[in-house]
Amino acid sequence: MSTRTIRVNELIQREINDILRKNYQSEALTITITEVRVSPDLRDARVFASILGDPDEVKAKFQWLRRQASAIRGEVGRRVTLKFLPKFEYKLDKSTTQTAHLMELLDQVGGNTPGVPPATPEEDPDGAA
Repeated sequence: MSTRTIRVNELIQREINDILRKNYQSEALTITITEVRVSPDLRDARVFASILGDPDEVKAKFQWLRRQASAIRGEVGRRVTLKFLPKFEYKLDKSTTQTAHLMELLDQVGGNTPGVPPATPEEDPDGAA
């Protein structure tokens, strides 16, 4: 991946997150754009969105995001000067949900929280065990 492609990825990700925070404050509260992958010819882009909430809420917010796609793309076009503004294809990023689930499983297996020493039984002040 070229340096230009990486810079365009980061720029579009930053702008979409900013647009969501400023223009759609209440609707986009649980939505974060985690990654953007622009094709080498800058014609297409995959936009990965992480959405917090229960499965029904995630589905509803993702459908809302897809409905807003043309408005978001238009706003990105006004903010960013590129020869070709990519067409955005939104994908649901499940990596944060999977990571949280994996961490819960690891905590259950390990019995403690990472970085916190395991609890020791309190000693009797009289010295008796």
